[in-house]
Amino acid sequence: MTVVPYKDQQSTKKEQVAEMFNQISHRYDFLNHLLSLGIDIRWRKKAIRQLREAQPKHILDLATGTGDFALESLALKPEKVTGIDISAGMLEHGRKKMKDKELDHIIDLQLADSENLPFDDNNFDAAIVAFGVRNFENLDRGLGEMHRVLKDGGKTVILEFSKPEKFPMKQIYNFYFKAILPKIGRIISGDSAAYTYLPDSVNEFPYGEKFLQTLTKAGFKKGRCIPLTFGISSIYVAEK
Repeated sequence: MTVVPYKDQQSTKKEQVAEMFNQISHRYDFLNHLLSLGIDIRWRKKAIRQLREAQPKHILDLATGTGDFALESLALKPEKVTGIDISAGMLEHGRKKMKDKELDHIIDLQLADSENLPFDDNNFDAAIVAFGVRNFENLDRGLGEMHRVLKDGGKTVILEFSKPEKFPMKQIYNFYFKAILPKIGRIISGDSAAYTYLPDSVNEFPYGEKFLQTLTKAGFKKGRCIPLTFGISSIYVAEK
C-alpha cells in the first residue's frame, strides 16, 4: 500500500506531496533544523563531500525544496546548480533565499517533476537528492530519470532517512519519530498530516542494502551506503 499524506483524499501521491509541501513551506526550514536538533546540516555537508573528488560543474538537485542542499553543493564550486521540485510553495521560499544571498545567478530553481525531468540525456555531472526520493510516487521511474540525465561517469549522492537497528537507539528513534515529532510538527506547521506522513514514509522506504539494489536496477553501479548517526539517515553514492 502506498503511503500518502492525506489518507482521506483520492488524489495521487504526487499531488498530495505537492499540496503538503505547499502547506508547510513557510515553516519547513525551521522545522527541519528543530526536529533534527541541527544534525541535518552536518548530514548535508558530509553528503556533499562525497562529490569532492569529482568536482562536478553542473549539478542537478532533485526535490530541492527551499534549496538547502543546492546551497551546500556550492562548496564544490560548480558553475551551475539546477534545483527542481513539484512544490511551487517551496520554490517560492527557495528563490527568495537565493535572491537574498545573491546566488540566483548560480542556483536556478525550477518547477518540475523528478519522474519526468525536462532535460536532455547525459546533461549533468552530478545528481543530488536530500530527503526526497522516498516522496517519489514511482521510485524506479525517478531513479531512472536521474540516471538518464547524468553524463557517463556522473555521480549521484542521495541523503535519506533510514532506521536504526540496534538497541537502544532503535527504541529511542521509534518513540521520537512516532510520538514526539508528529506533535511538534503539527503545532508549528499547522498541518496535521505532514509529520505523521514523515515516519510512515520512512517506514516504507527500502533503506540500506535494499535501496542499493534499487539503484542497481535503475542502471547505477559502484553503489555504497554510508550510515549516519546510528543509522538514522544514510548517504548513498553511485555512478552512471
